[in-house]
Amino acid sequence: MGGNPLRLALVTGGVVAGGFLALSFVSSVAIQGLRAVTEAKRKKTAPPCAVCKGRGFMECKLCRGNANIEWSPLYDPVVTKPCVCPTCEGNRVQRCLNCLGKGYA
Repeated sequence: MGGNPLRLALVTGGVVAGGFLALSFVSSVAIQGLRAVTEAKRKKTAPPCAVCKGRGFMECKLCRGNANIEWSPLYDPVVTKPCVCPTCEGNRVQRCLNCLGKGYA
């Protein structure tokens, strides 16, 4: 058993690194599974969000559902320019800020 010590070190390092990679993958999958189970339980028992009434979305607060805003680069506007709303990106709705788009509180 007088093999090359460099090869032995590389093989041992590969086995250790592979073990860490496998352990990391398994623990990641287990944590995601537990998170999904607790989220499903919470969704069953939690009351719907009072702000969005369980939808998860609400009218955009910046443009008030118009999809664009009046914008001026100066503090005292001489000319205003209509621009697409940066909050909702023209969709007229945004995620509920109370439930973060989940629909329940």
